[in-house]
Amino acid sequence: MVNRRKFIRTGLLAAGSASGLAAAAGLARRYGLIPPDHGTLFGVGETLTYAAQRILMSHHPLAREFSRSEISKVAIVNGDPPDIELYHRLLAGKFAEWRLPIDGLVARPGSFSLAELKHFPARSQITLHVCEQGWSFIAEWIGVPLSYVLNLVGVSTQARYVVFFTFDGGHESIDMADAWHPQTLLAYGMNGGDHLPTGNGAPVRLRVARQLGYKSLKFLTRIAVVDSVKNIGKGLGGSNSEDGFGWYAGI
Repeated sequence: MVNRRKFIRTGLLAAGSASGLAAAAGLARRYGLIPPDHGTLFGVGETLTYAAQRILMSHHPLAREFSRSEISKVAIVNGDPPDIELYHRLLAGKFAEWRLPIDGLVARPGSFSLAELKHFPARSQITLHVCEQGWSFIAEWIGVPLSYVLNLVGVSTQARYVVFFTFDGGHESIDMADAWHPQTLLAYGMNGGDHLPTGNGAPVRLRVARQLGYKSLKFLTRIAVVDSVKNIGKGLGGSNSEDGFGWYAGI
């Protein structure tokens, strides 16, 4: 484990100067705390934010969970469902033919149906979904912990990221700390229901409670466990990073 005091004293507290920034970035590199988008315009800042979050929250605290009475009356939908023939066909069949492949650096690649995911141990959490555009809502998310599925397929010790792909051509990645976090779900239900409304990501969406909403991709089609994202898309870790958003969106 990284020596937290040493990192903060040597790097973060010195970040007011150019030399301090360089020192902090060097420490982040030494301990593997470099985000995929570190080479972008805000690279040093992104590195310091990510490294500081990982150091200061190394015990992986839980996001706040709310009571059922606090669930928002409206769960805001941002964006339209995928307008492609395959998605429309699967939706019409209630996703009975849908499968979620999980491959990459795993011992036992698998492909799971919606029914199979629903038979795995479930977790329900009522958490705040926060959008970078300024809106938010509280909702209950029901699904299987991502960690459970990762244990089923046997993740390699060389894995650094889990990458998620969607019907509409997007992709996003999280590091292993978030992948193993108990509140990170493959969500298939919402607000007491056993399915997701179409606009909220049916059949299954990622739910990362400790990051901004754009990390919780909807309409999943595939999951890959990798040691690098440099050959996926533009190598920045996700479609949102390619559009200018930070790869790490911790809250």
